[in-house]
Amino acid sequence: MQYAIELFFNEEMEKKLFHYAQRIAEEKLSTKYLEWKTRPHITLACFNDVDEKACIEKIKLFVQKQKVLPAYIGSLGMFTDTKTIFASPIMTSSMYQIQREIHECLCDFDTRAWEWYLPDRWVPHCGIALMSEDDEESYYNACDLVLREFEKVNGVFSSIGLVKISFPVEEIYVAELKGE
Repeated sequence: MQYAIELFFNEEMEKKLFHYAQRIAEEKLSTKYLEWKTRPHITLACFNDVDEKACIEKIKLFVQKQKVLPAYIGSLGMFTDTKTIFASPIMTSSMYQIQREIHECLCDFDTRAWEWYLPDRWVPHCGIALMSEDDEESYYNACDLVLREFEKVNGVFSSIGLVKISFPVEEIYVAELKGE
């Protein structure tokens, strides 16, 4: 089974980002993001397998040292090979630091084949459309829709969680980050 460690936004920011996936579905371009039943997030790490209990205990210890982080979404991007549309965070040193530290904390788990989530190779993104199964025309129309409606948004990263990458996504454990 595959797992991810995800950084979640505060509720207001999450709603604003989720709106783009809803708009793509309303326009009948793709419903795949909604079908995954995930919520807007930045993936910090992916693992081929974890001992869930051990991972949860490590996350509990990890969050004791972590504070909420400012979150700014300032641009859009696409992974054209998978037809993924995403919102890009404006990166801060604290985001790079939390990603590196979670990898150090969970270094016992298998990250092979997840190189784009490793420190120094990380491409942080918040998916808003997962269209690999949709036709090209729908993908391009969704890109156009999001480009026309996109607005910068800011808030905070308020929690971190362990999720099982299954269909639909299953949140195993979520821990709130400390207030500022």
